[in-house]
Amino acid sequence: MVLVLSAMHLTRLATDVFGWVTISLVSLIAVVGLLCIYLSVYFQIRIQRRGSLQLGFFNGPWIIRIALILVSVWWGFGEIARLTFINDKRRLFTNSRWQMDICKFYILSNLGFTEPIMFLILAFLLQAALQRKDAGTLSQRWNKKTFGYTILCCLPIFILQVCLIFFGHEIKMAKIFTRTSSSIKGNKICTYPLLSTASLFAFDAFLITYVSCIGSRMLSLVINKGLRRRVYALIFSVIFFLPLRALLLALSALPEPGNLLYEATVFLAFLMLLFSSMVGICMLVYYPVADSLALRDLGRIELEGVPYDDYYSDGASLIANQSYQGETTGNTSEGSTKRSSISFRVLIKEEPRAFDGIV
Repeated sequence: MVLVLSAMHLTRLATDVFGWVTISLVSLIAVVGLLCIYLSVYFQIRIQRRGSLQLGFFNGPWIIRIALILVSVWWGFGEIARLTFINDKRRLFTNSRWQMDICKFYILSNLGFTEPIMFLILAFLLQAALQRKDAGTLSQRWNKKTFGYTILCCLPIFILQVCLIFFGHEIKMAKIFTRTSSSIKGNKICTYPLLSTASLFAFDAFLITYVSCIGSRMLSLVINKGLRRRVYALIFSVIFFLPLRALLLALSALPEPGNLLYEATVFLAFLMLLFSSMVGICMLVYYPVADSLALRDLGRIELEGVPYDDYYSDGASLIANQSYQGETTGNTSEGSTKRSSISFRVLIKEEPRAFDGIV
């Protein structure tokens, strides 16, 4: 009897700890996100005041970047809503029906909407960095089209999750495949249906393949070590953390909901996506804008119609301008000079010529 009470007390303590740590980390995401939104808007205002076309192109995806932050924060608040200790009788939501609805909303919101959209936006931002400047990429029109494509691509997984949540109970399968909550001492604890987790993993597998292909193309063009590390970090965060999160969510169906092992597994799954989203925000939002703002003398940005390259300031600038001399002659001509601008400083080699003008 004493051992049972001790185990229950330990579980209660661990649940509270996991809950408060989750709230703290989500608050951190919100603070970092607000900072990134402020920097993006501030940078855009400075561009509009100076009328710089080069920087205007360079900060083109600022709307999609803000959308990535807002979706990430939304996902974080969804993680807070599903916490066990919030649904406890001593806490906020005491009605059993409310608790069940919250769990259903959580699955639809996070597994069916915010998680797919986060990584679709990440993939589109990476793809945009490989587009040619004359293709209209990173313009205001591009932002609208990209947002529309993101919603459109997310619809299949969202509709599938809706069908599994509201009609999955009609399927004659074990409860772990379809249940969104489990009753423990009169309280509802949010669980992850195996069918919903499997559908999310299939979607993640497609995104992992797509991001890996884009990343390999970027790495073949990058000659800057700092940028290469950023690309590696982005690729690693996607191909490692996403499958590991899906695996942990699937394993959470094995232990009894509400015990220590269950809470630890779900918390680890939360950390996997938290790390991945933070890497995406830092690499695709914060660093590009912060590096651009690091240019102290913005008046030097346009030199002979070309963005100023802060090449000698340890990679502080995002704007790359690289000139090469021809191999057969020792003279530099206009035809042998290559100039490019990139989302986070991709330096393009002169050969092959097919890459000329790529962002």
